[in-house]
Amino acid sequence: MARYQIELTEEASEDLHYYAAFERKIIVSEIKTQLTYQPSVETKNRKKLRSNPIATWELRSGKYRVFYEVDDDARMVSVVAVGHKEHNKLFVKGEEVQI
Repeated sequence: MARYQIELTEEASEDLHYYAAFERKIIVSEIKTQLTYQPSVETKNRKKLRSNPIATWELRSGKYRVFYEVDDDARMVSVVAVGHKEHNKLFVKGEEVQI
């Protein structure tokens, strides 16, 4: 099983720094665990999203949501946004976002 490189876009990095250090540790750990191998395989925590302006894939970890794109040919995962859910609302950097 081949490893995927994981990169954070500048926007995703800013999104991540919105959270406290202990929250960032949880999110980054989950990104490494879930997206290093087979990031384009749907699981309980990963799903392909319907067409939306953010990303093709979503990783769920508790209340946190990581949105990402996968390039299987280049073995690359690009994390494009990080947010969290409160009830049925998604927040990125404290701002509500519609997907």
